[in-house]
Amino acid sequence: MSESSGSTGRLYGVGLGPGDPNLMTLRAVQAIGEADVIAYHSARHGRSIARSIAAAHLRPDHIEEALVYPVTTETTDHPGGYRGALEEFYEKAAARLAAHLDAGRTVAVLAEGDPMFYGSYMHMHKRLADRYATEVIPGVTSVSAAAARLGTPLVEGEEILTILPGTLPEEELTARLAATDTAVVMKLGRTFPAVRGAFEASGRLAEARYVERATMAGERTGELADIDPASVPYFSVAVLPSRVDAPRPAPSASGDVVVVGTGPAGPLWLTPETRGALAAADALVGYTTYLDRVPVRPGQARHGSDNKVESERAEFALDLARRGHRVAVVSGGDPGVFAMATAVLEVASQEEYAGVPVRVLPGVTAANAAAARAGAPLGHDYATISLSDRLKPWEVIAERLRAAASADLVLALYNPGSASRTWQVGKARDLLLEHRSPDTPVVLARDVGGATESVRTVRLADLDPAEVDMRTLLIVGSSQTRWVRRGESGESVVWTPRRYPEA
Repeated sequence: MSESSGSTGRLYGVGLGPGDPNLMTLRAVQAIGEADVIAYHSARHGRSIARSIAAAHLRPDHIEEALVYPVTTETTDHPGGYRGALEEFYEKAAARLAAHLDAGRTVAVLAEGDPMFYGSYMHMHKRLADRYATEVIPGVTSVSAAAARLGTPLVEGEEILTILPGTLPEEELTARLAATDTAVVMKLGRTFPAVRGAFEASGRLAEARYVERATMAGERTGELADIDPASVPYFSVAVLPSRVDAPRPAPSASGDVVVVGTGPAGPLWLTPETRGALAAADALVGYTTYLDRVPVRPGQARHGSDNKVESERAEFALDLARRGHRVAVVSGGDPGVFAMATAVLEVASQEEYAGVPVRVLPGVTAANAAAARAGAPLGHDYATISLSDRLKPWEVIAERLRAAASADLVLALYNPGSASRTWQVGKARDLLLEHRSPDTPVVLARDVGGATESVRTVRLADLDPAEVDMRTLLIVGSSQTRWVRRGESGESVVWTPRRYPEA
């Protein structure tokens, strides 16, 4: 509530609820009773849903102000286009209400649902509330009404509810629906075909419900997939209810495996597609450290294992899928870069698993994350090499380092050292110094995105193996890579120019 002194009137933004007059709050009824002026929005046909909800509480002595939109969905010849026409309308409507307020009259602006939730009232509020004493009276939203009418929990426990306007581009809707637990999509009508397409593309169509004119005459509910697009009005919503205790599909012959990357650290690095795949799976399989990054969901089995049993883990996941389960194999970074995708596909290539569908979803790689923190050291050609000799001999690693160094490629070096491998970094440094200047910048990026993140740059000649472990990624610059300190703070920035000098 905002306050104003003087003899001016009071402004009420009155939430009326979703449509049933019985769902108006006592305070909403009181505010209407106290008002001298009742204002409401309507289209050019003159009928106002807001007025119809509050009709029983209007008096003959109320002054009524019908705020009639000049356009709704049609085109306009206004020089500012559709948005310009509406801005001009809001300014004029606010001026009409201000005249009443200046005359000392109390003005109640009626709003379906809640005044501050996708409501027309907020445009009056932004123009008037700083000048007049104002009270906003909340109302029951169409979201709450829809959930009540479906008789299904909307959101529970630690689930995340996302509310979306159906006017968003279909690709954006798809990404948002894939990433969230539960959702409500507003403003259907002409947007319905694209909204339905987004539900289908995100793999959520089977869960989606439809509610039309909740609590009002002509109310309709049903499965979203069954709704005729031509029959959908603006006052309808699409709902993804809570997944907690919702029946998951029983195991069938159509199980599958999706291999996902969680990025280098926590949830900030997950893509919407990956979030959706993790939520849709009924079984998660992975190295325990990576599984711990994924939220626990009711009804979802979790199978953690040690980091050194990749083939066994892949076989276990494929066996689950063969028995009809939807399995997500959880990997760090990008699953196709020194990670689980190779192990899964290697086992999946065996004849006994030929019928199991396998998908690989990309993730943010450790190299990309480290490079972004340092600047843009991977801005030109680069090579990615693992220094671990657990799966290939050091002689092969050394030969590849020489080849990449002699080609003047930037190097992203994975798995540089561990408790049992303490000499490879020193060997690699000495080998690279045969081809690179001692002043070549080397980025040491440790635990990027994690609680102990550390990113710094040193000269190649000063690279100390004792400062490198398995959680560290090294980026070694080429002859063209630049390392500068910017501004008064001395911020260190490393980048490799995209243009390579001609010979």
